[in-house]
Amino acid sequence: MSVKKQYIKEKPLCKVTFRLNKKSVGQAKKACVAADFNAWQTDKTPMKPLKNGDFSVTVTLPKGREYQYRYVLDGQNWITDEDAEKYVPAGIGNVENAVVVV
Repeated sequence: MSVKKQYIKEKPLCKVTFRLNKKSVGQAKKACVAADFNAWQTDKTPMKPLKNGDFSVTVTLPKGREYQYRYVLDGQNWITDEDAEKYVPAGIGNVENAVVVV
């Protein structure tokens, strides 16, 4: 799992690429990013499958904020990014959301 950031010159925006590796995806056929930037909708930010079995998606986000996110596999299995910058409680048991700082 990884997140890469590319800041856009002269604009208060950042392109953020979320990537799930094949090992994390397992046998899942679909992967999405559910986050506060998409109202936690499990199908709003679908990830594209890559030839090597990884999944990836790039979104453009306003700079100067922290965004909480999790990955959703096959519309039902929620997983947390193991390599996130930081984590915050999700408010559900011991679950934590990953955080990307832009």
